[in-house]
Amino acid sequence: MLSLYLFVITLNLSCAQDFENKVITPENVPFMAELFIDELQIPWGFAFLPDSSVLITEKSGELIHFSNGKKLIIGNTPEVYQRGQGGLLDVKLHPNYGENGWLYLSYTSEEGDAKGGNTAIMRAKLKDNALVENQLLYKAGPNTTKGQHFGSRITFDREGYLYFSVGDRGARDDNPQDVTRDCGKIYRLMDDGSVPKDNPFVGKDGAKTAIYSYGHRNPQGLITHPGTGEIWDHEHGPRGGDEINIIKKGANFGWPLITYGINYSGTRITEKKEMEGMEQPLHYWVPSIAPSGMAFVTSNKYTDWKGSLLVGSLAFQYLERLVMDGTKVISREKLMEGEGRVRDVREGPDGLIYVAIEGKGIYKLVPKND
Repeated sequence: MLSLYLFVITLNLSCAQDFENKVITPENVPFMAELFIDELQIPWGFAFLPDSSVLITEKSGELIHFSNGKKLIIGNTPEVYQRGQGGLLDVKLHPNYGENGWLYLSYTSEEGDAKGGNTAIMRAKLKDNALVENQLLYKAGPNTTKGQHFGSRITFDREGYLYFSVGDRGARDDNPQDVTRDCGKIYRLMDDGSVPKDNPFVGKDGAKTAIYSYGHRNPQGLITHPGTGEIWDHEHGPRGGDEINIIKKGANFGWPLITYGINYSGTRITEKKEMEGMEQPLHYWVPSIAPSGMAFVTSNKYTDWKGSLLVGSLAFQYLERLVMDGTKVISREKLMEGEGRVRDVREGPDGLIYVAIEGKGIYKLVPKND
């Protein structure tokens, strides 16, 4: 088992937000990282089963069951549309998985008339190392051959509603601000795929009634706050302007009419960073860190970490810890700097933090005093 010390470095901030500077030296970092599951390529998401075994999605399309030190490939998984950022994406268990056995997957699918693909959500059950009772719950449209901005994370709220994200699919001028079109949205469904009667756009002429909020770019973090029950997301900005948002019913999060970022070419998208009727992020990153994966720390396993928010960085290859005071970020720290592109982060049933890194696998952060 490979072990390595984690070094935490205070992050230099270039965005116009106020933070407390916090310096932590290598000598007092309270944990080590152990490679828990090795030889994974792009472990896009993972979830712990009740027996503490792990389901892992590989972007290439494989669903892996890691149990008793062995990796088993699950059969009867959905056929995925392989292009750019697309593939087999997130995995999430139903809150009552122990009773009903439903697991949920997001992936890119070619289903539909047009050429290309778009994000789909399905549910299934696991039996004898294969998926059974597969049910497609939602398929965003239209298909497109563009390879970017599929989303897609999954979470459940305390009432059992299913939320998932779909990116704008690279069509920022068409999709995010138009509720008659899919993409650039956070959606809410019943756990069986039906649309809740109180969704904000039910009854609106031509609207996609599964939409819960709109004006999003490419959300690759979506979690339920363990204290308040609110749905939090983070999403990729363009060049600068990655955001953390608290999702609200029917709210417009502004993309691309407002943003803290610019085009990759360096040109302006808009001069506006705020507009009436549009939500402001509770935090934004400039420069972009390319966030992926998101988890709150709820255990007492790590000194002074309870209540912190963990976010993976694809661009700068580290795990970021954001120290929170309610909804305000008061300091930021780098963890596992340079270890690779952090794709997902979860708190396990044992209270430990698990981190999926591309080209390596899933690491377990073990407190030194354990």
